[in-house]
Amino acid sequence: MAQQTVCKWRQHFVRGRLDGLLDEPRPSAPRTVTDAAVERSVTQTLETTPAYATQWSTRAMAERSEPEYRTSHLAGRWPAAASDRDVQTVGRPAVCREGPRYCGALLPPSPGDKALVLCVDENAQIQAMDRTSPLLPMRPGQIERRTHDYRRHGTTSLFAALEVRTGRVIGELHQRHRAAEFRQFMDTVEASVPPRLDVHLILDNYGTHTTAVIRRWLLKRPRFHLRFTPTGTSWLNLVERWFALLTERRLRRGVHPGVRALKATIRQYITVTNTHPTPFTWTKTADEILASVARLCQRTSETGH
Repeated sequence: MAQQTVCKWRQHFVRGRLDGLLDEPRPSAPRTVTDAAVERSVTQTLETTPAYATQWSTRAMAERSEPEYRTSHLAGRWPAAASDRDVQTVGRPAVCREGPRYCGALLPPSPGDKALVLCVDENAQIQAMDRTSPLLPMRPGQIERRTHDYRRHGTTSLFAALEVRTGRVIGELHQRHRAAEFRQFMDTVEASVPPRLDVHLILDNYGTHTTAVIRRWLLKRPRFHLRFTPTGTSWLNLVERWFALLTERRLRRGVHPGVRALKATIRQYITVTNTHPTPFTWTKTADEILASVARLCQRTSETGH
């Protein structure tokens, strides 16, 4: 610390003793958020939940609150929300040599195109779990509390198709996830897509997708084209990201006393998704991803491994 600074603060202490060491008021921009707005946001956080999730995120609450209420204001009052992940983006993943072909297929088509790209997969064996004791809700200075143990009440399997261009989802629940159920879901997809459109399905090589039943179904419907993602590249299938959002927002912290309640929760989330659909945004092009992988390979080879 500079000698001049020390002398200045000693003089402050001589004149005002301990009070002289306090900072004087500094000029700043006027507040844009009133105390009443803060109180309303805290009350909504503690006493309500959004229609599509078990808890509020800073972005969702900022949209619900006054126009001048920014996400940063909430983050300052929600320390636990600093790690909020309510962003529908796809980051930089690992990629195989066939990545460009699939990335090209996943680019949203223009409205005039006569084709529809759907990302298809199943989220199997979703458990209906109920806590052994009731939840203790949030209160000022206290997070929501729950027991560490739970009861299982059965499972259900969700078949879903995410439309790349719009973000809309076609979903169907089944007790099992065999080829028979996948065939039923394909019938649902066919009924949901206008007959004039070709349909390109992005899906993995799971056994139920390649059975004789499905092959016969496809032979009768030449407008359906399957594009299988290579092994280890599940990130190419955007419906996987939608499954992750479903888990984060409704399932992980949800309480379901039975399979019927679990199914109702999933159907309600599909309805909310389709009421305000939002397509996923790619943050990297195929060329950028391949260039990144090439640099990694070069660094690895230079180490002698």
